[in-house]
Amino acid sequence: MQNITTTLKKLFYLWRRSQLPAKQPIKISRIDNLIIFLVCILISIISSYKLLLISPLNIADIFSWLLTFTEILISIGVLILVSKKENPTISSRQIFLIITLLLAVQVTKLALAATISPLSMIIPPALIISQGMGSITALAWVSIASLVWPDPEIVINNNLFFVLLVFASVVSLLGGRIRSRAQLLQLSIFVPIGSFFSQWILIGKDKISIINKQDFVLANGDIFSDSFLLAIVMLFTILLIPIFESIFGLLTKARLLELADKEKPLIRRLSLEAPGTFEHTLLICGLAEEATRMIGGDIDLIKTGALYHDVGKLHAPNWFIENQDGSKNPHDELDDPIKSAEVLQAHVDEGLKFARKNRLPKLIANFIPEHQGTLKMGYFFQKAKEKNLDINEYYFRYKGPIPQSKETAILMLADGCEAALRAMNINASDKKALETISNIIYSRQKDGQLDDSNLSKGEIFLIKRAFLNVWKRIRHRRIQYPTSKNNTFS
Repeated sequence: MQNITTTLKKLFYLWRRSQLPAKQPIKISRIDNLIIFLVCILISIISSYKLLLISPLNIADIFSWLLTFTEILISIGVLILVSKKENPTISSRQIFLIITLLLAVQVTKLALAATISPLSMIIPPALIISQGMGSITALAWVSIASLVWPDPEIVINNNLFFVLLVFASVVSLLGGRIRSRAQLLQLSIFVPIGSFFSQWILIGKDKISIINKQDFVLANGDIFSDSFLLAIVMLFTILLIPIFESIFGLLTKARLLELADKEKPLIRRLSLEAPGTFEHTLLICGLAEEATRMIGGDIDLIKTGALYHDVGKLHAPNWFIENQDGSKNPHDELDDPIKSAEVLQAHVDEGLKFARKNRLPKLIANFIPEHQGTLKMGYFFQKAKEKNLDINEYYFRYKGPIPQSKETAILMLADGCEAALRAMNINASDKKALETISNIIYSRQKDGQLDDSNLSKGEIFLIKRAFLNVWKRIRHRRIQYPTSKNNTFS
């Protein structure tokens, strides 16, 4: 009986591992790790050194300082681990941003705690972090920044501390969901108003003083002054977010939607110079978006990444069949499978050049090579074999890498299924369409293209159903309307 139980436990463990493959975080260089560690040490020192200024200093005081120092250092380490857990692809620059904001807040507390409200110190950085790295990371940052005060003599009113935690948490949660600059502007208005009324109710009306107050903007403790300063700082933060996006490689929802604008120069060029590729891109967007929604992935990311995944075809649009008019095919005139394979690989290489030239974020640029992975260019490999060329299969495979995220993996699958589904007979059954989708996805799995994508078996099943649903929507019939000499019907 015990052996059976042990066997079942092992099977259950293996099943869980097969359903949720481990996602390895991006490795950070030793130099970056050293810099991050030194900044963490600096934060811990700044946040605890005042405990050593007690006179006379005894062993108990030193032990208290050491304990506080260690607690803060461990807290920062937990914050970094949380950020890596939420964003496995987080870079050293983004980790540096998180701890630098914490350092800036701790220094501000030391220098201006008597002048500036804690609301204005903690809420704006929380907005930046939630926009760029997610709500969970922002909440972890808020908890540390709110609880750790460098000066033990500064005591925050309990009601004010409650208001601070509530509104910092609201900003952290909403910041990760906001999808436009207009919504950010609304948040910068409603949060100060909400904090004003909350403090009015919890702290008291006697803390409001608007008239005859020359320095009311920096009058810490005055409810109106605190809320007004918070509004100003949040507005400045919104203006600075695009700069943070550029310097630290943040990819906010608002930035994704801006890049997805079809009037962007690169997308506009694609629609004019490679219209077949552009139509193919839009169809893939539909498949990929539905599949991503089905598994709970990042819809804005894949929608934007799909638009740019084939921009490399702009270097030679007529070499790709979707842009040809059927009269001639340059590959037939070239009559060299190896050169043709180089042209296909070039659309990835050129796409990455376009991405760098147009300063596309790395997460978007990743879609360009990863949607092809290391797939084999089967048509030209077969042509080479027909010519009896003794050539290694390696020369007929894309350079990769294979998909490193769920979104790029879904795009690869959508790219493979789109042409096959569009070519199917309109009278084909759902079973036949699902069989076609399953065969294409299975071939990608067997080839090892999904090994690093973190897609579980359950999610792959949902992706198949999503592709089938999209195909069922687009295969509708059209009736032939009668026409006459004088009018037409629609």
